[in-house]
Amino acid sequence: MHDAPPSPLATEAEPLSHGLKQRHLTMLGLGGVIGAGLFVGSGAGIALAGPGIVVSYLLAGALAMLVMRMLGEMSSAMPASGAFSVHAERALGRWAGFTAGWLYWFLLVVVLAVEATGAATIANGWVPGIPQWTWVLIFMVVFTVANLAAVKNFGEFEFWFAALKVGAIVLFLVLGALAVFGLLPDTQPVGLANLTGQGGFLPNGWEGVVAGVLAVVFAFGGLEVVTIAAAESDDPARAVGRAVRSAVWRILLFYIGSMLVIVTVLPWTAMEPGRSPYVAVLDAIGVPGAGQIMNIVVFVALLSALNANLYGSSRMVFSLAERGEAPAGLLKVSGGGVPRRAVLASVAFGFVSVLLNLEWPDTVFLYMLNAVGAVLLFVWGLIAVSELRLRRRIEREAPEKPTLRMWGFPWLTWVALAGIAAVIVLMLGDEGTRPQVLWSAAATALVLLVAWLRELRDMRASRPW
Repeated sequence: MHDAPPSPLATEAEPLSHGLKQRHLTMLGLGGVIGAGLFVGSGAGIALAGPGIVVSYLLAGALAMLVMRMLGEMSSAMPASGAFSVHAERALGRWAGFTAGWLYWFLLVVVLAVEATGAATIANGWVPGIPQWTWVLIFMVVFTVANLAAVKNFGEFEFWFAALKVGAIVLFLVLGALAVFGLLPDTQPVGLANLTGQGGFLPNGWEGVVAGVLAVVFAFGGLEVVTIAAAESDDPARAVGRAVRSAVWRILLFYIGSMLVIVTVLPWTAMEPGRSPYVAVLDAIGVPGAGQIMNIVVFVALLSALNANLYGSSRMVFSLAERGEAPAGLLKVSGGGVPRRAVLASVAFGFVSVLLNLEWPDTVFLYMLNAVGAVLLFVWGLIAVSELRLRRRIEREAPEKPTLRMWGFPWLTWVALAGIAAVIVLMLGDEGTRPQVLWSAAATALVLLVAWLRELRDMRASRPW
């Protein structure tokens, strides 16, 4: 068993490349959570909460913002490619780092299958002559090559992917605002009629808002990757602080601003199941080819998420290997500072997930998807507990290290923990989301059991008799 570091603030130089620039991290933070969940999945939340979806996104976004602030504080003081897994180990012990790291890795390689399959479905609609599985293979090969090359290639891919998504959101907000005030050709001012009509601002009451939170909270997953990537920048501590600061506020603006535009321009009852509310708004204000435009944006969003998840999973499993929590063979780093074996291992498991999704989407893969359904909340909970433990040590041992600090410590940290617990309890009370919590809890229990058995083995091995 390897010994714990003498100080939770002790850091070692990463053997990885430092090819990511500040612009890469900033756009990764902005684009990391702007995906299909926002462009398409937000329609389900609107159906549950009506115009109150704005409040749902505000609550879910505030929770995500608090978690990112905590993670940003710890990452600026202790930058590492394992980010919150490393923080959990230093705060709570090896079992916590092992659990957080492997759960997050499992989450990324399973979700990767959803993204690859979704992008392949869109591409197959454009070019029906090429089978869906071929598109999946093409995407996986392209992004594997990109991740095996210098890390700056990953950064450039994500920079331009994120730039397109951010540009699409900004254009949507501008067009939507012009439509609201009747400044577009052949349009009349919309006013606030759609916010107060059709049952009022909260047509389904606060229960609808709560249901909306459950529907949208996971759309904020993905922000964590920016703290993983920061370890491969020239100045990790400063870079992660800047990236987190710029990301959380702008993402709240994009998410909440988008929802406000949607429910103001159109009656919430006009939303059709399975249809992107963004397409509905663009059609309503007369943008030609709105459906195809949004298809392109969603396609790019899916490929961007696939790329980011492949990167995040490879760095997480590499960090686990550094700490003796994954096979040592994954520590092999190329001359350019890329953990190629970790990339290939993540691709291999990701590809297995894709095959399971294509072959058994309603059985085997559904169970896997449920098993990671609430993992993000468990990881967020570990981040909050780790920050509670490490903040005092940071203040005592190196108060100058963090370039970012958690607001209202410790009270807002406890508020975040209470919010995470509340979401889990609400998911348990909902028939649709209960299986996700139960399967995720089972997956977490399995990982914890493995961590305990490893600790037990190491304790026995360290005995002198």
